[in-house]
Amino acid sequence: MKKNIVISIASIIILVGVIGYYFYSRTTAEEVQFRIEKVSKGDVLVVVTATGTLSAVRTVQVGSQVSGILQKINVDFNDKVRQGQIVAQIDPTFLEASVRDAEASLQRATAQYNEAKRSFERMKTLLEKNLASQADYDAALAQYESNDAAKKQSVAQVERARINLRYATIKSPIDGVVISRTVDVGQTVAASLSAPTLFTIANDLTKMQVQANVDEADIGKVVEDQDVTFTVDSYPDQTFRGKVRQVRLSPVVQQNVVNYVVIIDVPNPDLKLMPGMTATVTIQITKKESVLKIPTVALRFNPPEEYIEQRKDSSQVQNGDDSARAERRKQWDDRMQRESGGAGGSGMDPQAMQRRMASRGMNRVWTMNERKKLVPLIVRTGISDGTFTEIVRGKLEEGQEIIVGTIALKSQNQQSSSPLNQQRQQGGAGMQRRF
Repeated sequence: MKKNIVISIASIIILVGVIGYYFYSRTTAEEVQFRIEKVSKGDVLVVVTATGTLSAVRTVQVGSQVSGILQKINVDFNDKVRQGQIVAQIDPTFLEASVRDAEASLQRATAQYNEAKRSFERMKTLLEKNLASQADYDAALAQYESNDAAKKQSVAQVERARINLRYATIKSPIDGVVISRTVDVGQTVAASLSAPTLFTIANDLTKMQVQANVDEADIGKVVEDQDVTFTVDSYPDQTFRGKVRQVRLSPVVQQNVVNYVVIIDVPNPDLKLMPGMTATVTIQITKKESVLKIPTVALRFNPPEEYIEQRKDSSQVQNGDDSARAERRKQWDDRMQRESGGAGGSGMDPQAMQRRMASRGMNRVWTMNERKKLVPLIVRTGISDGTFTEIVRGKLEEGQEIIVGTIALKSQNQQSSSPLNQQRQQGGAGMQRRF
């Protein structure tokens, strides 16, 4: 019996010790260390990124207006051609027969026209001598006019047949390079409703263009003559340059995403770029050189309240501040407190205050004083590339340290591998701070 009482007392003492150790560890579990970056000087570049496809500035698809069997092909892929050069020949046998048939029809129509003309002239003479009636004269005139029209129709048929015969000889419409050939000798070309494409000829591959698809959220920033850089997979280590030539107004909708086509002129003197290559495009919107800049994350940082230096009332400012400066500071504090909806001090909503300042081109960064407390500095910001933001005005200097975030450090008590500590870590006591 006495043994059971001793065991119970020992168990209670151990339990109390464990509970006390647990609560003690919670109070010392977490320390905060601040992430610090330095204000620097450099370039800030605002860009719009997109993807596009390379193509020649002028590309012509050469087709056929007549049907037939390809008798001869004179060019192949990558061949250079001149304007008017014969690139293919369709078998002209059927077309030559059509020309002869049209000429025969014209000859027959001409004979009928001549006969009707002679009859009309005779009837006209008889009518003048009152030897023919007016009805006979009108009939002869109608026959003459009808044969005249038939003759003109036959002339047009002959011209059409000769034109079709000329179309059997396919010529290059421009100077350029053959980049595509879709037919072979002996293949039948059927030009019934539309002209089939036989060749694709690029005018000049030393001058190319990129057709880039820019998202509707960014298209308002893109204008003509902006500088562009891009890369292609074939030359990942080389950057090519160009300029925006045109922003097309017609939208392109793909999977409910609205894009606009931007045409970019690209020089290609060494012919490295080829039609059809995919380009990763960067359009330069704004660039500022050698400006004061800070990491953008510093503008979004809100520190824990216990680490903020409590601002003194304007009546307690240091002796070096005159009354006018103290009064301006007090007015600024009162205005920011009213706009943020807070009553003052820690009662302010820091996020609301930050949004209000950002709407007026102002922002806030945090620095650490000699007492290891955080002090806010109001700055006016300029352009941002997402990673860095320009500082236009504010009490910041190059090399000055600012706070960009926090790091939660676990104490050595939590770093132990005891089961109790592992359970507490799983319960969230060791969760890092987010910023």
